[in-house]
Amino acid sequence: MAVTFAPEHPVHAAAIERVLDAAFGPGRFAKVSERVREGARLDYARSRVALSGGRLIGCCRMWPAQVGTGRAFFLGPLAIDPRLQRSGLGAQLVEATLAAARGTGFDGVILVGRPQFFSRFGFAPIPAGRVTLPGPVEAQRLQWLALRPGGLERLAGPLNAFRAATRA
Repeated sequence: MAVTFAPEHPVHAAAIERVLDAAFGPGRFAKVSERVREGARLDYARSRVALSGGRLIGCCRMWPAQVGTGRAFFLGPLAIDPRLQRSGLGAQLVEATLAAARGTGFDGVILVGRPQFFSRFGFAPIPAGRVTLPGPVEAQRLQWLALRPGGLERLAGPLNAFRAATRA
């Protein structure tokens, strides 16, 4: 199966929702990560989709955020069509998304996810209390990755995603 990775575009919205629903079900809206993303501005240029034969089969989204005096991307959700999970596609999608985030001037990437999966990309647990979300998360699942040398030093405090502009 030939797969291409491309920046996300608004035209992908309906297909992404189908993949997210299939991968996570309705419980996804109850997660603390969704509280961070509510009303936030998605970074289409850094977010990636996986396409095969013109069909969207996966997504990995990036949300610009402020953490203390630093700027970080909040990664997620990462979702693959359930029929294609465990094929290595998720790892390829994360790699493509992280490549798009490098060189942006942001300090790091923060996510809530499985350490067994994300450690291969260099993610490590955030020290307890260093970064907070608007609700409880399992400490080992809150992870970060520096995008530049010393980038993690500036990341401390509440994670606040940049809010989307509102129209008057």
